[in-house]
Amino acid sequence: MTTAFVDFQNVWLAYNDELLALNQFAVEDISLQVHRGEFIAIVGPSGCGKSTFMKLTTGLKMPSTGSIHIAGAPVTGPLKISGMAFQAPSLLPWRTTLDNVLLPLEIVEPYRSNFKAKRAEYEARAVKLLHSVGLVGYERKFPWELSGGMQQRASICRALIHEPQMLLLDEPFGALDAFTREELWCILRDLHAVQKFNVILVTHDLRESVFLADTVYVMSKSPGRFIVKREIDLPRPRELETTYTKEYTDIVMELRKHIDAIHTKSSTTKAKKKKKKPGSRGPH
Repeated sequence: MTTAFVDFQNVWLAYNDELLALNQFAVEDISLQVHRGEFIAIVGPSGCGKSTFMKLTTGLKMPSTGSIHIAGAPVTGPLKISGMAFQAPSLLPWRTTLDNVLLPLEIVEPYRSNFKAKRAEYEARAVKLLHSVGLVGYERKFPWELSGGMQQRASICRALIHEPQMLLLDEPFGALDAFTREELWCILRDLHAVQKFNVILVTHDLRESVFLADTVYVMSKSPGRFIVKREIDLPRPRELETTYTKEYTDIVMELRKHIDAIHTKSSTTKAKKKKKKPGSRGPH
């Protein structure tokens, strides 16, 4: 039996003891197993707990109950085997593109201790990464000299420079135009195909999730729990032409119906609460 690379068992999280005492959870009853090298995407309404799930996966938050194992080891604090990228590239404006990509190696052990001695080796690694995402000739440019799409490419390189086993992406392409976004889909697809790291992608874009992921999970409204697991059986490698096929659009529409059902249920619940007479009390 193969051990899951990411293994959540009955995980619940309340953000503090007071909320825990009131049984108010940010996420509840999360159980999932992700194979090594698998690309998963998490979709759901705003505020459902997608980003909270990311924090649990990286060890930035500890569960109130349940257990989390990554690469066979229990998660007890921030993981060094993961890299992260967000919607805002957050490149340091006074550092060149190359120096921004190198930053994690300057501040995280074991790289920090030998950074000066191995700088040439690390620079070669960073340049190779930048070239793989189409940033040839931009190594010495500053962030303000790059477009938004170029900055996001550099941000992904920074997340991968220490060769993590897992890449976590929180709405990484949400601020980009459609054409640039699809370019970056293809870059991420190719990086994953070559390096075989795990990917957890949080996104509002159903098309993006179906194009990139092996498995898409749909989260309910807060408190978040996974209500749908949809394996994406479209063959790889997936070209952008795939997004025009019936098989692809059928999966996107299927996921859209699940999201719409969440919104409909939420609206119905709110309407029922409004109809209650002032001073009336619900069931205990």
